[in-house]
Formats: sequence, structure tokens, C-alpha cells
Amino acid sequence: SHLIQQSTTGTLRFLASLFLHSTSIINNTIQPPQHPKKEILLQLTMANNIGFIGTGMMASSLIDGIVAKGVRTANQIHCSDIWPPAREAASKKGYNATESNAVLCANSDDAIFLAVKPNGIMGACKDIMDAKDIGALIISIAAGITLETLEEALPGRRVIRVMPNTPCLVGEMAGGFSLGTHATDADKTLVKTLLDAVGLAMEVKEILLNAVTGVSGSGPAYVFLFIEALSDGGVRAGLPRNVATTLAAQMVKGAAEMVLKTGKHPGELKDAVTSPGGTTIAGVEALEKGGFRATTISAVTAATKRSFQIGGASDEEIASKYGL
Repeated sequence: SHLIQQSTTGTLRFLASLFLHSTSIINNTIQPPQHPKKEILLQLTMANNIGFIGTGMMASSLIDGIVAKGVRTANQIHCSDIWPPAREAASKKGYNATESNAVLCANSDDAIFLAVKPNGIMGACKDIMDAKDIGALIISIAAGITLETLEEALPGRRVIRVMPNTPCLVGEMAGGFSLGTHATDADKTLVKTLLDAVGLAMEVKEILLNAVTGVSGSGPAYVFLFIEALSDGGVRAGLPRNVATTLAAQMVKGAAEMVLKTGKHPGELKDAVTSPGGTTIAGVEALEKGGFRATTISAVTAATKRSFQIGGASDEEIASKYGL
């Protein structure tokens, strides 16, 4: 691979974390991770307001998770959205909702999240630049939009690029972030505080953020599809739908926990389950015949490539520089 190499162990633990985090959305009895050592750090960031330009699924998941964890109160959240029902939904939760990005910028002195679609980023950046700079860190969660592009649109501003995922709604995010040119250690601490409060956040070089998008940003959809397929199989074999879905989700959660807690390679754990001539090896054979492993790899690389494309890279550049 032309992507910067990471250790196999770290990558496998990250994937296991993604599986665990995705199943938490289905099983609402799972408790968010506890971070007792962060209590002092959280207290240092409680005084300031944060804003979200855009209140779609990802932004709402982040906001709700941050508030549920107590990192911010509802009154410290400012949201802007051009869609009236979105503003109404935010207001019902106690958040400060407005149609005006200018109003949001004037009231968000700690950080402003760019949470619009990639094609709306430039307009949002212009609104930020037109407003008075009161020192807010700019945090982009737009897939594929590079730090270089963001910093060109936001000259002199401190920028951090983040790739979260929707399990942050249940405190089980698996995501990555990269610092911009002007971002400080304090900015890194702030982002880690906000993101770690809703799951796991790993700092990576920006070149790897598109791969993070392919693995954990898009990954919950792969896992939901896998759980649905497992449930379909259970129904086909005679189980009631609710029983099949619950067992499938809990199984994925448990398997991910085994990878994270034992530190063993997934292949080793798989071999421990597959006894000679048994049921499991028969199922594994069927998965391999169907191209399960290769199809999963292709899903990650396809999503990674699409993230590069959204950022403006040509297919030729993606192939020559990154081997995708």
C-alpha cells in the first residue's frame, strides 16, 4: 500500500473498536465508556460555548453525546441550519438554534463545528470570515475536504479536521482527527476532550483521514448490514426476528470486546472457535466462497477512494499516489 504504514495490532484494535461501537446503537443498554481521569480536564472546558453549522445526523449525534456526557450543557450549544424543522428539533432539546451563521459565530467563542455537506463548506467558511473573530477553533467534520482547502478559505484561523462516526450518539464513537497549521496544543486538548467524551478519537496524519473515513466513518453501515444479514440468516433458520437481531448484535459486541481486551489477533480468536469438521468452519467456508473478506476490503478502499474524490483528487492521482 502507498498509504503510510501503521502497525497491524493498532489497526485491528481500531477495527474491533468500530464493531463494538456500532452494536451499541442497536443495544441501548450498553453504557458509554467512563473516563474518570478526565474530570479535571472537562472542568477546564465547561465555561465556553460551541457552535455547529449544520445539524444533520452526524452533528446531532455529536451534540447529543457531548451534552449527555456533561461536557457541555444544552444552553452552551449553538446551532445554525437553513431547514426550519432542524432548528425546531434543536430548540426542543434546549439548544440555541438560529438560521444565521453570523449569530452563531457571535455566540460561539470556544469552537465552531463545520457540519454541513462538502458542497456547503465554502459558503460556511465565508460566513465565518465575514463574522468577527472571537477566537473560536474551527473543527470540520466534512468528508474529503482537506486542511489545505479549509485554511485557504479560513486564512489565519485555527483549524482541525475530524472524521467522527454516528455511534458517538451512544458514547461509542471511533474516529480520527488531524491538526491544521495554526492549531495549538490547547486546541488538540479541546478536540480530544470533546471527542473522547463520546467514544474513541485517535490523532493521525491527515493523509490517513480518508482511510479513517473508509474504515470507521463509513464502517457502521457495513456493520449494520452484517448484523442485518446475520439476523436474516437466523430467521431463515427458524429464529424469531427480534431474537435473531438481538443475538447478532450482542455477538458482534462480544467478539469485538474479545479483540480489544485480549489483544489477540482476530485470526487466532477465529481459529479457537473453528473446531475440525464443526459448524463454524462450515460457516467460514461459506463466507469465503462468497468473497466476504475481499468484499469487505473492497468496501473500505472504495469509501477511501470516494473520500479522496470528494476532496478534489483525480482518479489518476489517487491511483499513482495512494494505490487505490
